[in-house]
Amino acid sequence: MIYICHFSKPEFYTQQMTSSYPSLFSPKGRLNITYPMLFKLTNKNSDRMTHCGVLEFVADEGICYLPHWMMQNLLLEEGGLVQVESVNLMVATYSKFQPQSPDFLDITNPKAVLENALRNFACLTTGDVVAINYNEKIYELRVMETKPDKAVSIIECDMNVDFDAPLGYKEPERCYKAPEEPTEEEGDPSTWTDMDMRFRAFTGSGNRLDGKKKGIEPSPIPIDPSDIKRGIPNYEYKVGRITFIRNSRPLPRKTEDEDSEFIAFSGEGKSLRKKGGRKP
Repeated sequence: MIYICHFSKPEFYTQQMTSSYPSLFSPKGRLNITYPMLFKLTNKNSDRMTHCGVLEFVADEGICYLPHWMMQNLLLEEGGLVQVESVNLMVATYSKFQPQSPDFLDITNPKAVLENALRNFACLTTGDVVAINYNEKIYELRVMETKPDKAVSIIECDMNVDFDAPLGYKEPERCYKAPEEPTEEEGDPSTWTDMDMRFRAFTGSGNRLDGKKKGIEPSPIPIDPSDIKRGIPNYEYKVGRITFIRNSRPLPRKTEDEDSEFIAFSGEGKSLRKKGGRKP
């Protein structure tokens, strides 16, 4: 069947056309129609095709009304000719969409918005650019992939929805800070003598109770570079082995008395009484 195509209303964001009643429901037409009613639209001049459902049969004979975004997919102008065929499509199981603008990422839950908008659609065709209306703004999405076929029916189906990166979207650049290299002064041990500003215990000034200040001024001693202990790398380190390094303290030296063998109760006793007997 060949129809003359016209625009539908501007707010008509669905995938269903308004077609004529007598041609489709004639005895000859009813023999070739399967339910649910799905149609293949073909523009022979541009060799473009898509699929859609039907909204109502109130148009004049030989005329059908399509949404504007569907006519853009078919490269159709108002008053152009379009071929309409009844088809039977497989039920969809998977679909992938690519937003045509990064503004689609501003939606809080884009997957829920898309699933709600697809309730007004009857089928999907790979390569089409569909339009949905949300918060008084129109978002266009390209159908990148559909399974199990390039054209599928989405009426009463359980379909997994996936998104591709929006057109023109750029990943935010991550700034990595390179580790600062030590300066020559920090790596030179000869400059460690200037480290007097570091914390040293008991170097503050004191106050006397009599108010005098004699002999209470601190006399800080500069740090000797030899007192600063630097870590020594373990050159014998092996991958996969953990080594625990413990500080080995020298044993205290024993005196001559400690070298003698200990004998219990070998000390001398003391008496509280004086020698020479009792007092009278």
